[in-house]
Amino acid sequence: MANNYPVGFYFELSFKGQDAAFKEVSGISKELSMEEVACGGENRFKYRLPTITTSQNLVLKRALIPDGSKLIDWCASTLDEGLANAITTHDVSVSLFNPDGTVSVMWTFYNAYPVKYSVSDLKSQENELVLESIELAYTYFVITPDTSIADLFA
Repeated sequence: MANNYPVGFYFELSFKGQDAAFKEVSGISKELSMEEVACGGENRFKYRLPTITTSQNLVLKRALIPDGSKLIDWCASTLDEGLANAITTHDVSVSLFNPDGTVSVMWTFYNAYPVKYSVSDLKSQENELVLESIELAYTYFVITPDTSIADLFA
């Protein structure tokens, strides 16, 4: 039965129909915010009412690619221009694969745009890969089981 569970190291990111390899993807979460409301005459408790769904930024980490990519070009143009021009959003998907290479689960992040780009510390005393990190904000995401990436960008 344990063979049916997906492993977290076999995934890819798709952006504008192109695939990108990353070492790590984090921030795939949703949370329903709550508001406490006191009711007149009731001092023993407060009602907890749901308000809005919130999510974290999607964080992508990979080895620095000196030649750049369309993803890095998008980040640079968005972050360098600030609010001088309209921010260009794109749908981004993260696909988790089964051992046989078929998609097990896909998360699609709608209206994503870069909000942070950073590079890991450079240390002369250590022999480590230089990593770049990209944070994307997005409007919402949808979880889709057993989906073809080609269907998303068709």
